[in-house]
Amino acid sequence: MANFISFLLLLSLLSFFPMCLCNKKLGGYLYPQFYDYSCPQAQQIVKSILAKAVEQEPRTAASLLRLHFHDCFVKGCDASLLLDSSGSIISEKGSNPNRNSARGFEVIDEIKAALEQECPSTVSCADILAIAARDSTVLTGGPSWEVPLGRRDSLGASLSGSNNNIPAPNNTFQTILTKFKLQGLDLVDLVALSGSHTIGFSRCTSFRQRLYNQIGNGKSDLTLDQYYAAELRTRCPRSGGDQNLFFLDYVTPKHFDNTYFKNLLEYKGLLNSDEVLFTKDQESAELVKLYAERNDLFFEQFAKSMIKMGNISPLTGSRGEIRENCRRINA
Repeated sequence: MANFISFLLLLSLLSFFPMCLCNKKLGGYLYPQFYDYSCPQAQQIVKSILAKAVEQEPRTAASLLRLHFHDCFVKGCDASLLLDSSGSIISEKGSNPNRNSARGFEVIDEIKAALEQECPSTVSCADILAIAARDSTVLTGGPSWEVPLGRRDSLGASLSGSNNNIPAPNNTFQTILTKFKLQGLDLVDLVALSGSHTIGFSRCTSFRQRLYNQIGNGKSDLTLDQYYAAELRTRCPRSGGDQNLFFLDYVTPKHFDNTYFKNLLEYKGLLNSDEVLFTKDQESAELVKLYAERNDLFFEQFAKSMIKMGNISPLTGSRGEIRENCRRINA
């Protein structure tokens, strides 16, 4: 099994080089130096504004990391998620995965306004999301990586894509893995990227079923530590309290580390989609054990998987546009 895990990690490693991502199947030619001449201050502007936002509201980091993920899984990494409803556009913000939970849009607005002042019509909203996801990780103690850039923004959104493509908290392991594979991501990416749940919150409505009726027999999920379940029930009742918030990682909730995986080993993963990584698949379970033991390997793979995810079907060249306002397409 150890050799198999090493093989999986090697395959994932090889998929990231060279750093200049030129995968025509995924539609892009992205490279970290894209704005070096057209807007050399771009990344510093994003980092500066985001740092202030995270200092004022630490939850912002997890929110922006999640926005990038939810954007890339729908039509690719094209900032379609940021569009408000208007004309023929029905916003993805109203989908089941995003309604009452996607947040951080005002921070993106502030970053975009500053970039438009510095370099008008130059830096895409899709690239802002990718940079902000990296900086959110770093600001909370996680790894850094060079973000390949050059994405352009979509001219539309997909509400159905948002409802169907993004893994749900109650999906089975196989369903989650299938949704990742449809995006060109593999088992290693699934486990590593799930580690982003080391920061942030989840709502009671996202895991209530595990507390009261996991398989339709009126009992709690047997793969959830029962003392932990009892504690969760004090603030997540059978009815009501849908929006009550709980740490995804109750041990180090504001620090990006591998404690998330250690929690899974103790059957204290908050969401069903977290715990199944350890309980429903042997290969996945071995990766959970590995990352729980080796924070450095988790960090290394997380960075690689984020780069890989950020290259899902980007719009480049003359496709799409550079939005002046991330909430609407240009006039």
